[in-house]
Amino acid sequence: MLIIQSVSAALFPDSGPVVSGKTARLRFGRAAAPKNAPLLVKRAIWAANQLRSKPYRYGGGHKSFDDHAYDCSGTISYVLGAAGLLASPISSTEFRSYGERGPGRWITIYAREGHTFAVIAGLRLDTTPFDHYTGRWAPRWQTVYRPPRGFDARHPIGL
Repeated sequence: MLIIQSVSAALFPDSGPVVSGKTARLRFGRAAAPKNAPLLVKRAIWAANQLRSKPYRYGGGHKSFDDHAYDCSGTISYVLGAAGLLASPISSTEFRSYGERGPGRWITIYAREGHTFAVIAGLRLDTTPFDHYTGRWAPRWQTVYRPPRGFDARHPIGL
């Protein structure tokens, strides 16, 4: 597993809510990381919680992890950057060749031309209103299953 020291380490949280077990749980839109998860996974979850109030903007989070709005790949780049699994933001197309093929044990990135989302410790991190709940595009955790048809499943090496 490759761990990248981020130049933006102060940007990302190093602690947050945890729950027992191996699955993250959602409470009031905020995810609690599984106590049994590797620290990298916990850091990714805690970082995603920071994006819950950020708006959606096409191209948001592409020039830098630190932005005021995020699109799909900017969101996934941010959480992987927080975990030390990505040195700089990449596009949804680039995520199609990220890490290793197939679903991961803790983190799976689903990518296609034009969109990417992730499932981290059982919760889906997505920017689309696929859950039919709000109709608003924004980075947020979702519990509704999204069929991965048409997406390439990738995962960080070792996770």
